[in-house]
Amino acid sequence: MLDRPITVLVTGGAGFIGSAVVRHLIRHSPARVVNLDALTYAGSPTTIAEVSADPRYAFEHADIRDAAAVSAIFARHRPDAVMHLAAESHVDRSIDGPAAFVETNVVGTQVMLEAARRHWDGLDPAGRDAFRFHHVSTDEVYGSLGDTGAFVETTPYAPRSPYAASKAASDHLARAWQHTYGLPVVVTNCSNNYGPYQFPEKLIPVILANALDGKPLPVYGDGLNVRDWLFVEDHVEALLTVMTRGRIGETYNIGGECERTNLDLVKTLCRLLDQRRPDPAGPRERLITFVADRPGHDRRYAIDAAKLRGELGWRPSATLETGLARTVDWYLAHEDWWRELRALHSAGRLGLGAKVPA
Repeated sequence: MLDRPITVLVTGGAGFIGSAVVRHLIRHSPARVVNLDALTYAGSPTTIAEVSADPRYAFEHADIRDAAAVSAIFARHRPDAVMHLAAESHVDRSIDGPAAFVETNVVGTQVMLEAARRHWDGLDPAGRDAFRFHHVSTDEVYGSLGDTGAFVETTPYAPRSPYAASKAASDHLARAWQHTYGLPVVVTNCSNNYGPYQFPEKLIPVILANALDGKPLPVYGDGLNVRDWLFVEDHVEALLTVMTRGRIGETYNIGGECERTNLDLVKTLCRLLDQRRPDPAGPRERLITFVADRPGHDRRYAIDAAKLRGELGWRPSATLETGLARTVDWYLAHEDWWRELRALHSAGRLGLGAKVPA
């Protein structure tokens, strides 16, 4: 993996996936890590508290849309690699407030690419050869699948939500900067992540929190939408594998090989909670409540990660059962963390076309 003491600039490093990258790099590599994060509602210093005092860690409170601030961070820290994860990422929020997604995911990515290009242009030949800009994206850019098949790296883009469209645009920008300017870019598109420190508005944390409080467990539509679930720590391993060994200009799909309907996923979470903390009122499946579907809700996603397996030897270590068990155990042990965030940012049901609260 990463065995050299390089400087890695991680954008969005106080968010869910970004903080997992930061924690992994500090725990398991000699890298120096610079965390660039705007600390919006979904970013919290608590996600990286355990590594914040490490001398190899530095935090930069900045917005990726701020070109002057981003350029100053590049000049100050002179990174050897960039892992660009900063993004607005919640589909329901994008339906209610698409402008923020275009500004952060598209404009912010352009700012990062330009700052990286100017920095890269100023490196010596060895530094230019070693530099990498890793753009981290989603499988949602590909649109929706039928009952069979899986997304591959050459699947045509067909984004169907404002979030997916903004990420598709950022992917195209990253590839354009590689093709036009020679910036050494790699791109990854991942399936649905889950695990510790996920912001409480996403499906799994919502179900766990509501189930523990005896509240209805909202399932959109008929609950038969299918997602491929990827444990966040497996994703981090894949990201670092691609950053260190991936071919410049290539895209790699990262999937968990764990397809489930949303309804099956919710039932599994209920069972795991019932085993660990039984509810005197009975099994938590009784709380499942079908609600109005999300507008334009994609029916099925599935990732074919054969390229990543074949070229770089990565594959997920967690099954959905083992990953969800670890996730449930973490949320049970960290109730103070998610309850505080939930109280601060509870906005009710999103994704029905109403404006997101500022």
